[in-house]
Amino acid sequence: MKTLFFNIKELIQIRDQSVDKIEGASMKELPCIKNAFLRVDNQKIEDFGAMSDLKDFNADQVIDAKGHNILPTWCDSHTHIVFEGHRETEFVDRINGLSYEEIAARGGGILNSAKKLQNSSEQDLFEQASQRLEEIMKLGTGAVEIKSGYGLTTESEIKMLNVIKTLATSYPITIKSTFLGAHAFPLEFKENQDGYVKLICEQMIPEIAKLQLADFIDVFCETGYFNVQQTEQILKTGKKFGLIPKIHVNQFNSIGGVQIGVASKALSVDHLEIMKQEDIDVLKGTAVMPVALPSCSYFLSIPYTPARKLIDEGLPLAIATDFNPGSTPSGNMNFVVSTACIKMKMTPEEAINAATINGAYAMGISDTHGSITKGKFANLIMTKDIPSYHFIPYAFGSNLIEKVMIKGVFI
Repeated sequence: MKTLFFNIKELIQIRDQSVDKIEGASMKELPCIKNAFLRVDNQKIEDFGAMSDLKDFNADQVIDAKGHNILPTWCDSHTHIVFEGHRETEFVDRINGLSYEEIAARGGGILNSAKKLQNSSEQDLFEQASQRLEEIMKLGTGAVEIKSGYGLTTESEIKMLNVIKTLATSYPITIKSTFLGAHAFPLEFKENQDGYVKLICEQMIPEIAKLQLADFIDVFCETGYFNVQQTEQILKTGKKFGLIPKIHVNQFNSIGGVQIGVASKALSVDHLEIMKQEDIDVLKGTAVMPVALPSCSYFLSIPYTPARKLIDEGLPLAIATDFNPGSTPSGNMNFVVSTACIKMKMTPEEAINAATINGAYAMGISDTHGSITKGKFANLIMTKDIPSYHFIPYAFGSNLIEKVMIKGVFI
């Protein structure tokens, strides 16, 4: 099926196929065409340009986009949306003064979610996750990474990954899967942490690789969770089985995790709320994508990733939701873009680049997603009639989306 959009107020994030990520000062640049057309052929972008260059209106579906902007759908490279139930009681605990670490120390946090998930069926988890996935699609997300990590046993981690696989075959949105067995230490391994690392490396990773259930491997490298040596061991083992490293680092402390991420050739290092100069310096000149999670900082009232410093020192940056039941119960990328501008002092251009093309890079899909590029998937957001794309982060509480297209089909 062919679709033609014409009279587009502004066509945003147009790129050549050779551009896979944006970094440093270039993040302030967001190529656009005013008064534009866009032609879609089946799932892909076929052509686009200025209205003055449009030769014919032949298409199965012709849409007058007068007053509307079109940009690529959001690429959310860090989520945990397969989980059982919610943790709103911990939300109240934090209001009453308990910290994230204190809640975790008394059996809350990740272990709370793991206990619930271990007692849930795949079907129940799928039904809950489907609702969340449908919600984020309507909010403009066209590609998403989903992690395991609330199982913490071989059986339950595989159960989570099976749900992610079923979601990927049930919906048009592109889904990348990450094995995060190293999310926390189960209670039975509290005094035998190396025993759990051994279980991950000798049982979980080989079994998950054999079943082809994950694209990436991730570790929560943080004080009170997995130390640098354990993180390195797990990532090395994952790589031996074909799993590409990603890593949670520097959420509460800088303990050398960024350095391990770089040494492991991780695709991305995520969180980065606490960054020392040596953490920034080691990222320079590498292919590793730093990923900030601004709505996590918002929800937990912890520092925000120093986006201004990272970008001003020449690094790229992606932004993602961290959608999960404990620290970010929201998958709204529009709010993430707004928060990046309001709290992290990113320009709208930088935030949109971070949420589209750089987000795609952080999932290894920048050849098919993240920009208006001939041959890429027709994953499109058509906004309502708004003054400019600056209005997207400005009007942070409004739904500014008119239509969402994923792989050439309106959802």
